Amino acid sequence: MRLSRRALLAATTAATALSAAPPASATQHRLRTGFENLAANGYAALRGQSVGIVTNPTGVTRDVRHIVDVMHADERVNLTAVFGPEHGFRGTAQAGGSEGRYDDPATGLPVYDTYLKSGRPLADIFTASGVDTVVFDIQDAGARFYTYIWTLYDCMEAAQLAGKRFVVLDRPNPVTGRAAQGPVLHMEFATFVGRRPISQAHGMTVAELARLFNGEFLTTPVPLETVRMTGWKRSEFYDAWDLPWVPPSPNMPTPDTALVYSGTCLFEGTNLSEGRGTTRPFELLGAEGIDGRWAAAANELRLPGVRFREAYFAPTFSKFQGKTIGGVQIHVHDRTAYDPVRTGIALLVTAKRAWSGFSWRPDNWIDKLTGSTQVRTMIDAGASADEVVAGWQGELAAFRRVRREYLLYK
Repeated sequence: MRLSRRALLAATTAATALSAAPPASATQHRLRTGFENLAANGYAALRGQSVGIVTNPTGVTRDVRHIVDVMHADERVNLTAVFGPEHGFRGTAQAGGSEGRYDDPATGLPVYDTYLKSGRPLADIFTASGVDTVVFDIQDAGARFYTYIWTLYDCMEAAQLAGKRFVVLDRPNPVTGRAAQGPVLHMEFATFVGRRPISQAHGMTVAELARLFNGEFLTTPVPLETVRMTGWKRSEFYDAWDLPWVPPSPNMPTPDTALVYSGTCLFEGTNLSEGRGTTRPFELLGAEGIDGRWAAAANELRLPGVRFREAYFAPTFSKFQGKTIGGVQIHVHDRTAYDPVRTGIALLVTAKRAWSGFSWRPDNWIDKLTGSTQVRTMIDAGASADEVVAGWQGELAAFRRVRREYLLYK
């Protein structure tokens, strides 16, 4: 990690941090998103530019209008292109899918597909679009393997290659901006669910991540500007504000899903269902042959802030489609005490001990999710959850020190 770029980073971001946005008053909403501050300042950061935006259904105003529709109708903005990530700009695709290239029926704007594109091919798309500035506005879920932050990274890298400005409109981390948690990615396990060495639960906003990416990981920094939120506190969960929740992806229906996701998404790396195809994805976990012994074993650990209920369910798609399976439902009763990553590890350990049918995915996808072989090999060797968690503390402490330099909010 290269700390020598901090001065350059500060220079390139300070111009449009938009701390000059009008302060919130008693008659205003306490929290204002990056887009709200951009609009309140007359779109000054985009003036005189041909603009393209990377966004999805979460790019909405407080009254749930899409910002693409709002900006397209505003003569102060020259919006000429939209770039869609995984699931697509309008959100019609399931996990692992996108919408392709098309013209948006509502605005007539060309929509370009960025999913699984990076480097020069993505830079060529930005060049072909004719934009001067690429804007990013997508709601994140707070976990390293939630792919929108790597869409952010790839688009920043491609914008630099194409000679474009890059502007990030900030939104809150729905599960707070508390200290980073979990293992740090090892570069030999880099994929689209983790491009660079950050922790599993990063505790950052997308604007803070953009600053980190620019300062530590991009070979050549992109001309970066961040449009900050006002009124956001790191300790607050998503329901502390009156912002609408739009599912960032089909299996992230509520902020409750995001709360557990950075731990229970690890079950994608096993033969158990992670709850896809249910109304509570990532809160329901299970498989054929599991009974109440798993919930009992998990509850015996007395993990802070959470309890486990024996549950039975039949996924409508994905693993065990149409079959009734047994497992657990996670019930978080104290969010401030709850550690999602430690809980996810504890559930892996107890599942393996309580159910003889437990196995990892044959491609060792768990290593891509956790960022190394450590979690898998330690659990296979019989380590406890606390021993597994202890194994990454040194790397996590180092990442936390670097992370601190790029935080924008208290």
